[in-house]
Amino acid sequence: MGCLLHYSLHACSQFLSTSGADRSHKTTDHIRIKENGWKGIVIPSYQRNYLEHITSIGPRTTGSLENEVLTVNYLLEQIKLIRAESNSIHKISIDVQHPTGSFSIDFLGGFTSYYDNITNVVVKLEPKNGAQHAVLSNCHFDSVANSPGASDDAVSCSVMLEILRVMSTSSEALQHAVIFLFNGAEENVLQASHGFITQHPWANLIRAFINLEAAGVGGKELVFQTGPENPWLVQAYALSAKHPFASVVAQEVFQSGIIPSDTDFRIYRDFGSIPGIDLAFIENGYIYHTRYDTPDRILTDSIQRAGDNILAVLKYLATSDRLASSFEYRHGNMVFFDVLGLFVIAYPARVGSIINYMVVVVVILYLGKKFLKPKQKATNYTKDFFCGLGITLISWFTSLVTVLIIALFISLIGQSLSWYNHFYVSVCLYGTAAVAKITLVHTLAKRFYYMHTNEQYLGEVFFDISVFVHCTSLLLLTSRGLCSAFLSAIWVVFPLLTKLLVNKEFKQNGVKGRFIMIYLLGMFIPYLYALYLIWAVFEMFTPILGRSGSEIPPDVVLASILALCAMILSSYFINFIYLAKNTKVTILVLASVCAATFLLVCSGIFFPYSADPANPKPKRVFLQHLTRTFHGLDGNVVKRDSGIWINGFDYTGMSHITPHIPEINDTIRAPCEEAAPLCGFPWYLPVHFLIRKNWYLPAPEVSPRNPAHFRLISKEQTPWDSMKLTFEVTGPSHMSFYVRTHAGSTLSQWSLGNGTPVTSKGGDYFVFYSHGLQASPWQFWIDMKVSEEPPEGMVTVAIAAHYLSGEDKRSPQLDALKDRFPDWTFPSGWVCTYELYVF
Repeated sequence: MGCLLHYSLHACSQFLSTSGADRSHKTTDHIRIKENGWKGIVIPSYQRNYLEHITSIGPRTTGSLENEVLTVNYLLEQIKLIRAESNSIHKISIDVQHPTGSFSIDFLGGFTSYYDNITNVVVKLEPKNGAQHAVLSNCHFDSVANSPGASDDAVSCSVMLEILRVMSTSSEALQHAVIFLFNGAEENVLQASHGFITQHPWANLIRAFINLEAAGVGGKELVFQTGPENPWLVQAYALSAKHPFASVVAQEVFQSGIIPSDTDFRIYRDFGSIPGIDLAFIENGYIYHTRYDTPDRILTDSIQRAGDNILAVLKYLATSDRLASSFEYRHGNMVFFDVLGLFVIAYPARVGSIINYMVVVVVILYLGKKFLKPKQKATNYTKDFFCGLGITLISWFTSLVTVLIIALFISLIGQSLSWYNHFYVSVCLYGTAAVAKITLVHTLAKRFYYMHTNEQYLGEVFFDISVFVHCTSLLLLTSRGLCSAFLSAIWVVFPLLTKLLVNKEFKQNGVKGRFIMIYLLGMFIPYLYALYLIWAVFEMFTPILGRSGSEIPPDVVLASILALCAMILSSYFINFIYLAKNTKVTILVLASVCAATFLLVCSGIFFPYSADPANPKPKRVFLQHLTRTFHGLDGNVVKRDSGIWINGFDYTGMSHITPHIPEINDTIRAPCEEAAPLCGFPWYLPVHFLIRKNWYLPAPEVSPRNPAHFRLISKEQTPWDSMKLTFEVTGPSHMSFYVRTHAGSTLSQWSLGNGTPVTSKGGDYFVFYSHGLQASPWQFWIDMKVSEEPPEGMVTVAIAAHYLSGEDKRSPQLDALKDRFPDWTFPSGWVCTYELYVF
């Protein structure tokens, strides 16, 4: 996520559209950066094409030569050039940090992380006489294996380099320091940021931070986390960002854990107690973490607007009096949201609660007046209201049930994700079904229950019911302390104000002329904002459903979201069903579209994936060429096998792959080794509960040049009647350690994290380990309390060595298999070994 004014940085269109040889001659290309009084600077573009240079290094996994040497050297070279050109009123300090540490985190069900000699490049820009306080800007230059990592997160580091250059050459003085952290191990589950914030001497200066991340490739950068409890930071963003895109709804959705992802924001918040702002590109998440994440796919406008925003916010914070005493402004959460990218509305959550409760009181008075009104001969408002409420709830419930039945059927027949490459399919299938069912229920109610009731009266009753439903939602969300309640407030305030303004027209003129225009105008704001928010939700969630594992049917999730959208969007238009003369044509058209789409989906005409170079939507498959060795209690080998372990990261499994590679089918489904932790497979991260369908294709043994060595150094009885086992491990830069205790024994302490063992989902213990280019042997101990040592031992441990870079990463069999995958897949592969021991 990240950048600046007239085209930013290093990814200018000329650069991305020409080869390196061509660019060398374009010395007349220039980039002009200018921002709010900061001096405009004109320089040759080919000298600062940071993004292209970083990604040209290739995948940059922690511990690889590409990450630890080539990228670090390039960053240092550019930073030193920037320092040489800096204004004398500023001082730039550079430090390369190699931290070692350990921590536990509840992400992905909970696990512990250990890192050794990883790399951070840290730059401090400050006034010439120094500064006592600082704002941090964070990016990471490492990438996942087999991806160039342009959006995640090379573009953010490129943005930060350019911002450093602009700020350092400016003649405008800073009040506080700006620390730029280029961290080299974020993809290793946030290790480098932990090493910085817990160990670096400059960490004590930091009073606020901005974290630049990505969940997609380009588009707008969304502020999806702030705080905690520092409203002034939101205000800083609202006042300074040139192209704001922010929502407290995104914050509460992300922090709910629904999205299986996390960022360095968590580390700075939890381990540094520092408030901050988390930004991420969210568009085109289909190619996030794949080989397609290349610089040419990141639009110039995306980089430009991100740079404009981040530079403005950093400048604001670096010259703010509040930064020095930021902790004094920690007083509650903030309601914030942008209005179509034009500006941000932000106010304290406590003020929001007062507003929300006032709206509830107004609705109570509005509806109470009607409930207490004397009964008319032909009507009973109270009865009609609650009957109508029941009909509305029935229509929504049956709508949801209908789309879920369709989604489950589609999933069972193997046509899940048919909309992945054609999103309109989901709208035509689930959206039309939801709206048709709602319309049908109300049409039947109108015909058989309200057949003798005045149409205008029914329109007013169902308008009131919609107000009541949104008011109830407002009350529930507010009482739970959710800032997202402002959405419900919008859906109550604007329609109700409109209704009160046109009440006379409603009664006298029915559904004609001026009433309809004013009524629709009143609906304009809530509907426009709802559509704006719905776009962002689907932009983020649709690609995620293609990498959310094999256990969650994505059609069920998407159908539920579309049904919810249909309920919300139809709420104030239900009354038109009762005001309209006939809805048969509407129902018929919706049902026909749904039925036609259903038949086409069942026929398999909509293929989920795409290899279109301009808009790829690949299926993600992970391949590990693996050799497993199981040792018994006596240390002897009881089982040894080798194969290519295959995981599909979406619900369709291998059903689309089998026609292309027939040997990958259900006959080689991987059985769970019940006695081994995590089923006896080398999980890189503890995502076993999300991906239970995997395949194991027999293959020759692997022989890495740098094999992992695991040994028990000592086994000793402690004074507190426990058994302390001390181990030593050497091996590649990425390893996973698993522990399963046996009946009668418990893992009470260990030398990892804060000393308290953390179980992952399922009850086993998972430790993620990584190191930089050089590291000493990893030594650690576990403390076992045994009430009665069983004959089969007290604990089973296993070590998995992952070869993500270098010559050991590949094998002839793995390469041959990857080459057979169709072009609409992204097969990411590496070599792995797994050793299991019983003690």
